[in-house]
Amino acid sequence: MLSDGTLLQIVDRALADTALKSGAWLVCKVGCSQCCHGAFPINQLDVKRLRAGLEELRREDPERAKRVEGRAAEYVRETSVHFPGDPETGMLGSDTGSQDAFEAFENERACPVLDPETQTCDLYTARPMTCRVFGPPVRSAEGLGVCELCYQGATAKEIAACELILDPDDLEERLLSELNASTVCNEEQAAHTIVAYAVVRGRRRP
Repeated sequence: MLSDGTLLQIVDRALADTALKSGAWLVCKVGCSQCCHGAFPINQLDVKRLRAGLEELRREDPERAKRVEGRAAEYVRETSVHFPGDPETGMLGSDTGSQDAFEAFENERACPVLDPETQTCDLYTARPMTCRVFGPPVRSAEGLGVCELCYQGATAKEIAACELILDPDDLEERLLSELNASTVCNEEQAAHTIVAYAVVRGRRRP
């Protein structure tokens, strides 16, 4: 049966293989949080995973969960006036103007899930796919992209040899299709959002 857990296992195995090939070029370590600054779009599978992780954190460490929720609420409150989408729902706009505006949206602000003291992720096991695969070479329309801190001194050929083959069977897209089919799918459910809104919309209601 297809599941998010299966997807994460596939990605984790691919990451382990890439890390082995990369060796010292892959310099990611605990406390390195440059990639935790700046907004990025997440899909509804990421949202579901984050909210499940938040619920687990509430059970295991309610005070830490409250701090995460507080940072997310502050993020939304301070940025909603120029949010490139619908600040009521957290949906990112799909029109050209919104997409262009998102390119400059909060590029320096820390993710609300990042603990400002430890510089570690409070929802690490539930983090979005973008967070999981950032660092190693990942192919896009622009070519192979890598973290600017990694692969220093490596040639283009050496970087290509470490390419992360993320999801060759498109399991993530299949899971997203199943998720939409299993709910009363509407524009909000299908849209992309950001971490802060996923956390705020996942807060318990009184």
